[in-house]
Amino acid sequence: MITHVSHPTASASGTEDTGGQEHAPARVALVGAHGFGLVHLRNLARLAGSGAVVLDAVADPREPEPGSVPDGTPSYASLEDLLAGRPAPDIAIVATPIQTHGPLAAAALAAGARLYLEKPPVPSIAAYRELLADAESRGAAVQVGFQSLGSHALPAIEQLLASGEIGALRAVGAIGVWTRDLAYYARSRWAGKRLMDGVEVVDGVVTNPLAHAVATALRIAGARREEDVASVDVDLYHAHGIDADDTSVVRLVTAGGIPVTCALTLCATETAEPWVTVYGTEGEAQLFYTQDRLIVRTEAGEREERYGRTDLTENLLDHLSHGTGLLSSLANTGAFMRVLEAVRTAPEVRAIAPGYVDWVGEGQAARPIVRGIEATLERAVKAQATFAELGVPWAAAVGPAGLLTLPDGQPVAELCDGAHLAPALSPRPYLHPVRTLAGTTVTDHLPLDHVWHLGLGLALQDVSGTNLWGGRTYTREAGRYVWRADHGRVATESMDGPRGRILQRLRWEAHDGAALLAEARTLTAERALGPADDGAWRLTLHSRLTAARDVILGGPGSNGNAGGGYGGFFLRLASCTGARVFTADAEGETAVHGHAAPWIAWSARFDGGPAGRDGQGAEAGVVIAAAPEAPDDPWFVRLAGYPGIGSALAWERAVELPAGEALERTFRVWFVDGPVDPERAAALVAAPDATAPDSAAPEAGA
Repeated sequence: MITHVSHPTASASGTEDTGGQEHAPARVALVGAHGFGLVHLRNLARLAGSGAVVLDAVADPREPEPGSVPDGTPSYASLEDLLAGRPAPDIAIVATPIQTHGPLAAAALAAGARLYLEKPPVPSIAAYRELLADAESRGAAVQVGFQSLGSHALPAIEQLLASGEIGALRAVGAIGVWTRDLAYYARSRWAGKRLMDGVEVVDGVVTNPLAHAVATALRIAGARREEDVASVDVDLYHAHGIDADDTSVVRLVTAGGIPVTCALTLCATETAEPWVTVYGTEGEAQLFYTQDRLIVRTEAGEREERYGRTDLTENLLDHLSHGTGLLSSLANTGAFMRVLEAVRTAPEVRAIAPGYVDWVGEGQAARPIVRGIEATLERAVKAQATFAELGVPWAAAVGPAGLLTLPDGQPVAELCDGAHLAPALSPRPYLHPVRTLAGTTVTDHLPLDHVWHLGLGLALQDVSGTNLWGGRTYTREAGRYVWRADHGRVATESMDGPRGRILQRLRWEAHDGAALLAEARTLTAERALGPADDGAWRLTLHSRLTAARDVILGGPGSNGNAGGGYGGFFLRLASCTGARVFTADAEGETAVHGHAAPWIAWSARFDGGPAGRDGQGAEAGVVIAAAPEAPDDPWFVRLAGYPGIGSALAWERAVELPAGEALERTFRVWFVDGPVDPERAAALVAAPDATAPDSAAPEAGA
């Protein structure tokens, strides 16, 4: 149940009590009387009504719209003409195309005016530094038009974190789903341009239409100045026929180590209110920043609160008359400019292939919709991943760390080293995509429901207190899953091997970087033999884990989560329908989950692959044989919630591994085209080894 709380603003302007002292109204000049300038004109009319300002003059190459300015207001064709024709105003508001901001701002400052500069302030970080140095040398106030930074929800979020209600801040994410038609980009020459007539513009979704999402996320994460940002990655695309981006991901890490991910599009199915989510260790807060509406979610429940907002022009007036701090100062826009610079210097924006875009509407009202973009944006934010890293089909391809092929050279799986993964996902190597011989993809990675599920591989949630599974950790003390700063990683030290085999040497590292385990892992691919060899290949995964020190291998089951004893071998299956999971003598999730069996099988229609292009899915199956080293390890199975199979290494009890000792597991996995039934599964498991003598190679570490 959502409870609703309103927070009326005591002073809509946020101004201080002057004790009855009166001030002469500030003389304001508006540069740019059309477009967003009309919003400023309406606001200035409101402020003039209270005696706070007087509109001294406007400057625009086009005459103001009839009735948009008070009768008698002087109008000039340019700021240069305005400054030459009258005394400098107290405040100049610049609401003009992006590429004109720098020169106009410099002229206003040189004349002695204070400045309200629309966002983005300038189109490059070099121009930003120049403008900032100019303003600081003059002691001039410069407010940047990120109106969302005036929201009273922002201090409320600070209080949520300070009080511990949502725990400590662990990440910030922003999602913007808007639509824009052809008319939007036809409205001016500079719209949608990165560069125009040799001049920087940088008018993309990240830097202009949904720039408030980025700026608000940065402010919540505590990133204001340039030095507050440690790293920035951008992944930029467009469906419109423009130069700049209209569908993009920005991923950055603050100097304080907080990850911030912004996933934005102007090609949504329909426009929705954009939001910023504050992820805490004990809950989260979702801010719909255009509405100043905050939804707080914790174990105690969910509530909604609404807040007021301080107008940035009034805030600038208060700064000039009372010394009130600017809410969106130029100096505190440095972090945003780091993002803009990453966008500006990125390679040419990649076009989304037409096959993934639907156009709706006619004429100038026509607009593109990128199929499935809403879920893709959410997945990107939760996984802290770019479109390319997610493997979105229209995104740039990320080359695999290795390619697993059959001995005859046919590729069947790609090896990801996991190096790019967010720390909270416990970076580690895994196979994805894994395909059948006919090309049907049967694995998934970074899925929306559990973004730390990674194809086919090995993972443990508790290795002597380090989470090497990803996500939250189940602890006996809490009796539930909790977010902790306990994530480690599995790093690749070396990789080689002949065709048909990959040999890996891996280092399992604690959350503090210390070595926990050394692993020798071998991945071998071969065609299946025997009576069921029609359309199947077999993967053999052999792992030898050697303790670098005394370690305890555990997971949720050994820490008290009854029935949740996953950890060890795990296969996250791709989206599928009509799934069956079974062993030789049991069928269904309830019947096979938590029980040992010589083999387990999954049969379903999978979405991916040539055979599934008719929309009906391609029939395929997976058969997994129990590890001979531990035939009594129970199977972990999920079918109803998500498709996944694992072999539980520590179902109820942790495994103690003294320093220098080793633990081995060998899994044979068949990937089959067509449906699988118990007879076919049993025949595959009973078939002889297909490895030819001349393709044999020693196990890694043997």
